[in-house]
Amino acid sequence: MKEQQSIPTSKVARSAKFVGTGIKIGGNYLKHYSKKLFDPTRDKEELNNDNANDIYDSLSQLKGSALKIAQMLSMDKNMLPKAYTDKFSLAQYNAPPLSGPLIVKTFTKYFGQTPDNIYDKFNLSAAHAASIGQVHKAELNGRKLAIKIQYPGVGSSISSDLKLVKPFAFRLLGMSEKELDIYMNEVEEKLLEETDYELEVKRSIQFSNACAKLDNIVFPTYYPELSSRHIITMDWIEGLHLKEYLATNPTQEERNKIGQALWDFYNYQQHELHAVHADPHPGNFLITPDGKLGVIDFGCIKEIPDDFYYPFFSLTTTSILEDKEQTIAAFRKLEMIQDKDNPQQVEFYRAAYKEMIELFAQPYIKGTFDFSKPDYFDKMYAYGEKISKMPEFKQARGVKHFIYVNRTNFGLYNILHDLGATVKTDTYKPTLHSN
Repeated sequence: MKEQQSIPTSKVARSAKFVGTGIKIGGNYLKHYSKKLFDPTRDKEELNNDNANDIYDSLSQLKGSALKIAQMLSMDKNMLPKAYTDKFSLAQYNAPPLSGPLIVKTFTKYFGQTPDNIYDKFNLSAAHAASIGQVHKAELNGRKLAIKIQYPGVGSSISSDLKLVKPFAFRLLGMSEKELDIYMNEVEEKLLEETDYELEVKRSIQFSNACAKLDNIVFPTYYPELSSRHIITMDWIEGLHLKEYLATNPTQEERNKIGQALWDFYNYQQHELHAVHADPHPGNFLITPDGKLGVIDFGCIKEIPDDFYYPFFSLTTTSILEDKEQTIAAFRKLEMIQDKDNPQQVEFYRAAYKEMIELFAQPYIKGTFDFSKPDYFDKMYAYGEKISKMPEFKQARGVKHFIYVNRTNFGLYNILHDLGATVKTDTYKPTLHSN
């Protein structure tokens, strides 16, 4: 892949990049509708491909929060046309990397020394490149290491980038402005955490120790003394990313083993720790040669407060949904039903959200669940498509914690679907009452 020789870091340079992209998109629409005059049956496939390519090319050069938004959107296969999700998924671990000389300059700025002065060996060609940083292979005292280096200017550009991304997101997602503001504010808070690599190292050690009891999962050792706010040094884990792993045609038993490890990893955190690795995209995982799940990134952690956890998960594992008054009470706690709603609105939202949660909860209820079956995902996508067209859902509803909890769980479901795994879903159950 072609390396990137520079990265825009000033607000002016980054803004100019967005403006240029907007002009290209305008040209794509003009081209599309000009062709449609001569061919009224023409669909939007070419337009979507052109826009996806132009937006991704721009965001991949900017890196940071702009590219992170693309990565997040690629995980929701129901939110955008396929052209966008396919292109944006490259941001998970296959973005254009920064060049070797630029990395040395960046490393020296952040660490005060060149890589060669710290490690015995350091490969200037990136092994992986994503939205916030890229990873290089190194060696020290006989140990193989992974060095994650944050792109320059990423942390300081988050707020301004999100303001620039907002018009694109508004058009792509079709959210109301209030709903988009809630989404962007929560995303900004988490992105600021993701750019603090000292916090990531601390959390990585904390969560890998807490999850060490789980079967068939491995974590790298982290080295705080060789890390900083913008650089992380950890053990190199050999393995394949999901797409590469599936290309080896693993057996159903092997896929189930990885799927079970992934399910246990997420649900142990949610239900035992009440905090969860909230970035379930394939770039954060490796399948090792001995068939275990390697977890290599803890940059995004979502703490789940009790006032969200108990009402939400009680709906997924008990008979509360069959009790109208209890359901409405839980929905009010979660702000899915609001004080201003009239009786007709209360009944409408109760029925709509009941249908949604019954779909979401099916894996929890059945004890063993086959994620390979397309019917379940077809129903979820059809439901999402249905409510996206309802005027009642154009305004924001639900507390902000839904954004990352939903992203976590549906991201998990999608990876399990891609794996085609059947897993036991009763290994770590929701706790229904606080101590």
